[in-house]
Amino acid sequence: MAVTVETLEKLERRITLLLSADTIRIEIESRLRRLARTVKADGFRPGKVPMSVVAQRYGSSVQYEVMNDKVGEAFNKAANEAQVRVAGMPRIAEREGAPEGEIAFDATFEIYPEVKLGDLSAAEVERVSTEVTEAAIDKTLGILRKQRRTFAQRAAAEGAADEDRVTIDFEGKIDGVPFDGGKAEAFQFMLGEGRMLEAFEKALRGMKSGESKTFPLQFPEDYQGKDVAGKEADFMVTLKKVEAQHLPEVNEAFAKSLGINDATVEGLRADIKKNLEREVKFRVIARNKAAVMDALVATAELDLPKALVQNEIDRLVANARAELKQRGIKDADKAPIPAELFQAQAEKRVRLGLVVAELVRSNQLQAKAEQITAHIEEMAQSYEKPEEVKRWYFGDQQRMAEVEAVVIENNVTDFVLGKAKVSDKSLAFDELMV
Repeated sequence: MAVTVETLEKLERRITLLLSADTIRIEIESRLRRLARTVKADGFRPGKVPMSVVAQRYGSSVQYEVMNDKVGEAFNKAANEAQVRVAGMPRIAEREGAPEGEIAFDATFEIYPEVKLGDLSAAEVERVSTEVTEAAIDKTLGILRKQRRTFAQRAAAEGAADEDRVTIDFEGKIDGVPFDGGKAEAFQFMLGEGRMLEAFEKALRGMKSGESKTFPLQFPEDYQGKDVAGKEADFMVTLKKVEAQHLPEVNEAFAKSLGINDATVEGLRADIKKNLEREVKFRVIARNKAAVMDALVATAELDLPKALVQNEIDRLVANARAELKQRGIKDADKAPIPAELFQAQAEKRVRLGLVVAELVRSNQLQAKAEQITAHIEEMAQSYEKPEEVKRWYFGDQQRMAEVEAVVIENNVTDFVLGKAKVSDKSLAFDELMV
């Protein structure tokens, strides 16, 4: 019998399913008999529990399982026969007026939309590039030196200056009343690195070890602490210790301490350049990929299945709760997170996924095995033990699937850039690395 698919809305469809009541009854009885072989009940030996007791205790749950299974099987068969691509789970509701001896259900569901790809030759995409300059290498060297700096206490007569490490006790009050987060003891930070408000750091400059000072401080209107934002506080500060930093010299010993094979200054700079170029490459690819995806979606026409959007919202909410849990938030799994916060993001992701899938299908942009291998090998080179990293990827199907998805996105990016109106822009290293 041909399957009739009823159109309700743009993407919503309905199929009526008919199940034989006898088939359902026979399956329920069969499962109860199998269950009776192992079920335990007081007063009966295992396998000797009467069917009436088994049916009374487990009949409802077994009936529910059988109905779920049989309706699912019937829906899958009908959807396959009708050649419809189901998006999300169907909604099943029993229908009245079924023929004698049968049970009727309405299965309401959505189908995947037709995706109309636009004219990519009319799409405009900005493609960025970045060069690793000597200044970028110098900046990275500076970071490496800071990571290995040492400190020595200044003489009592020397005042605190930028790039010194200071240890302080402080307490702040607003209208004479202490406030949360306004007091600390043996608090340590680097002067001039912007960790504290500039007015706070300014008050400490020139102070000597053992000195105390009281000064007013105006909190900015946009200060992250909402209770004190825009208010003026009086701070009492005692400087307990001032330490000057010492940065290691950039020489062969420094290069050797970093584990550089060619332990020379030239070898160190070459190694830094190589690593920066690898990082720049991945960031440029990510940025260009985002520009391509935006252009691709803008040129396409499609309707969004509500079920897929809701599934994405549920996933984003679950991720948000998991992140709260990682931060140590109590009862994070019950946190009231409004679904509408993720509506726009979910719609964008679903739209992009459908458009990319259609472009890949229609232009054979699937990831090739050699592309996946090459991508893993390139990523592994940024680690100390590349072979272990490669084994880590190749040994897990989920991780391999993630790499495959990245390679497909790269294929899509290259394809679109080859078709679209591309304008090239050179980004400064610091701008790209923000």
